[in-house]
Amino acid sequence: MTKPLILGISGASGLIYAVRALKFLLEADVVVEVVASRATYMVWEAEQGTSIPLEPKKQAEFWRNQAEVSEKGRLNCHRWGDLGATIASGSFRTFGMVILPCSMSTVAKLAIGLSSDLLERAADVHIKEGRSLVIVPRETPLSLIHLRNLTTLAEAGVRVVPAIPAWYHHPQTIEDLVDFVIARTLDQLDIDVVPLTRWRGH
Repeated sequence: MTKPLILGISGASGLIYAVRALKFLLEADVVVEVVASRATYMVWEAEQGTSIPLEPKKQAEFWRNQAEVSEKGRLNCHRWGDLGATIASGSFRTFGMVILPCSMSTVAKLAIGLSSDLLERAADVHIKEGRSLVIVPRETPLSLIHLRNLTTLAEAGVRVVPAIPAWYHHPQTIEDLVDFVIARTLDQLDIDVVPLTRWRGH
């Protein structure tokens, strides 16, 4: 991959999905552009008890430490409110974008074309440019409003991969369950970087 992949991280619970995805992408020497929503900072602090740095270079170090990948790949981080960033423009070529995890608030805003921060703007760019956008909603139960918003995005060409693990690969750890979801998410972009025992039939 010569073009970068955008990893959007929204304020849904389950940020381990983003950390594990980043680990596999960087280990595969993928260029990753990370943008986290404002709510992500609050959710991370609530779930992990630590703060995500705001300054992009320090944030890149933070994510590398979380993913335990110090040198491989290339990682660029963006402030959530920087609407002048490269990834806010359709002229900035990308391989695609993944929002992992994706909150229902983010889903709702994308469904009506509302861009209130850089993550939403970058996603909106991918929709309008007809580029690959994959979202991983993490919510339960889903209301009728949620379902309608997800349908709107699916009709616009967005791939929807719910954070639902499988058991046929005999998971032994939480990471095994998380990695299955990440593998199926990246499958939508034809990126195979997650070691996964795939279904081989009976």
